[in-house]
Amino acid sequence: MGVKKTGDTINGKLRYFVLDMQARPLNNAYAATKSMKAIANIKNGMMSRRWIIFILATSHFFLSQFYRTSNAVIAPELIRDLSLDTQGLGLLSASFFYGFALTQIPISVLLDKVGPRWMMTVLSLLGILGALIFSMADSLGIGLVGRVLLGIGMACNLMGTFKLLTDWFEPLIFATLIGVVASIGTFGNMIAATPLVMLVEQMGWRHSFQLIAGINLILTLTFFVVVHDRPSRPSIRTSSREPSISMKQAFLNLGLLLKNGNYWIISVATFVRYGTFAAFQALWAGPFLIEVMGYSAISTGNLILLMNMGVIMGSPLWGALSDRVFKTRRGLIFFCLLCLALIYLILVSISPGTRPGVMMPIFFAFGLISSGGLLMYPHIKDLMPTEMAGAAMTSVNFFNMLGPAVFLQGLGILMQRLYPDASRGPAAFDAVFWVCMASLLAAAVLYSFTKEKASI
Repeated sequence: MGVKKTGDTINGKLRYFVLDMQARPLNNAYAATKSMKAIANIKNGMMSRRWIIFILATSHFFLSQFYRTSNAVIAPELIRDLSLDTQGLGLLSASFFYGFALTQIPISVLLDKVGPRWMMTVLSLLGILGALIFSMADSLGIGLVGRVLLGIGMACNLMGTFKLLTDWFEPLIFATLIGVVASIGTFGNMIAATPLVMLVEQMGWRHSFQLIAGINLILTLTFFVVVHDRPSRPSIRTSSREPSISMKQAFLNLGLLLKNGNYWIISVATFVRYGTFAAFQALWAGPFLIEVMGYSAISTGNLILLMNMGVIMGSPLWGALSDRVFKTRRGLIFFCLLCLALIYLILVSISPGTRPGVMMPIFFAFGLISSGGLLMYPHIKDLMPTEMAGAAMTSVNFFNMLGPAVFLQGLGILMQRLYPDASRGPAAFDAVFWVCMASLLAAAVLYSFTKEKASI
């Protein structure tokens, strides 16, 4: 009896052991399958969220582009309603860029510390207030307050987006992504051309700005609710690091940046490149085409629209060429600076009354080639440690936005002083184009002295 019970017990244990061993691989496979599915769900969730964040952040840059260039097609209304001369009109448009540029200084220190979500939200609310004040302006002074607040409010939308891309996406596609961001944002410039002309004809420029401010508010609140600064489970392929850095380290990083010669050359080049382009795109293209070339407001809007289409097509093109074909930032930027100088030479050579069809390829090429200047951001990013990415790009962006302010106001003063009786005549614009051409040639020569990362 006892032996039988013992044998049964042993046989039972052996049978259980065998069954357990047979079941284990199945259980392990099931567990592995569940783990794989869980990992896939997490990755899919991250992928979905990162693209939602991409869309919301880029939409903020879209509005920034609209606000900064909107004065070009409403310049006649501003001259009439605010009693402006050429110098006052230049100052009004420049005030946006002064507010924008000066705000880059605290952003360069705080962006890596505070994070883009809070920075973009708080500043956007100030920008909405500025849009409302500008829409109610009845003098140059009130208009300046509104435009300065608008500049401050839009100041983090590009750098905040770049910071989000740095933490949510793979470094190898960064230049391509910022090209896509620039293309989408440039639709804001396009809305500020012919579509804004049509909207102003229906609603007036004041109500048009109030409508855009309302859309901006909805977008800002959605951004704050949805966006996170970085993934909760960072992918090994992204460049996410620690959640934040200390304020002391932020200032140390800024100090190291200011000692770097490449930073200063890139900053001067972006000051000239975007300064000359944005001054023309955001304001002077309108008076030049309407008052010198004799075009209608719609034809003028169409040419500015075409220039922005060039930016849209060129932004991802230059990024892809840099990342995948030529493997260079410096060489492509040098080429673009030379071509921009050539375009200004062509504008000097064109006679008033030339048909709009002749101007179309020139304006398209202007936008296409100018968009290559965006490569200056990945160029400085490549040369700096990852933890300094936000400070490096934001500090360069200070000069990028200071350029339009200086050129907008400076060119307006130059035109008024040289030709006080015909400050928006052909000779005044020829002088402006010569100054822009010379500045771009000097920037190109200077840029040839920058270094480049060994492998991109």
